[in-house]
Amino acid sequence: MNKIDLDGRTAIITGGARGIGYATAERILESGGSVVLWDIDGAAVDKAVADLGARASGTAVELTDEAAVAAATRQAMDAAGKIDILVNNAGITGGNGKTWDLAPDVWRKTIEVNLIAPYITSRAIVPLMMEAGYGRIINVASIAGKEGNPNASHYSASKAGLIGLTKSLGKELAGTGVLVNCITPAAARTSIFDQMSQEHIDFMLSKIPLQRFLEPAEVAAMIAWLASEDCSFTTGAVFDISGGRAVY
Repeated sequence: MNKIDLDGRTAIITGGARGIGYATAERILESGGSVVLWDIDGAAVDKAVADLGARASGTAVELTDEAAVAAATRQAMDAAGKIDILVNNAGITGGNGKTWDLAPDVWRKTIEVNLIAPYITSRAIVPLMMEAGYGRIINVASIAGKEGNPNASHYSASKAGLIGLTKSLGKELAGTGVLVNCITPAAARTSIFDQMSQEHIDFMLSKIPLQRFLEPAEVAAMIAWLASEDCSFTTGAVFDISGGRAVY
């Protein structure tokens, strides 16, 4: 494994208790950083923190609640004194269905978790990064945000919105020392598959030229580089990690 230098850096990872978020925490710790996990599932956070060790901490946070995010941000700042990295990873699929069959409350919830929550966390943390003159924000979007998956219009729209948020915020922060980028993974076999139909899972696999699903550790490696000082001249960009499905 290549060593990415994150010595002394503090990272907040949303949805950090499992899957890609947990793998990212492992990689940041291996690179010398510390992690703060924010996740809706308090029991899962406690287990993840115990498994990750001394430089990991975490708390249950409802990421769509501005007051909860503000309180968690203060807690992180009180404990670490700074926030260098924000990984907006938390997300839901909202299940599968034709656009006209999906219930409005399901659509709204998917947009709230996948798009509005990253706005809320960024809104809370960006001013702190600007004051420090340094920061790295990595948004975990999806290949669905580029291509639009059938039977997942709510998920696709939320991830397309997250790509747009990345581009706007990256340009707004240019010159401040804070860089904002996003990644567009193909499907990784994590617990999020439990929210999908087998038909949709088979569809996603059929679209990947490398003919396998993405491993969470592979996503974590890309995130770790984007979170490092080595990523110094890229902001507002979209990094593909889709096994050849999208080459743009």
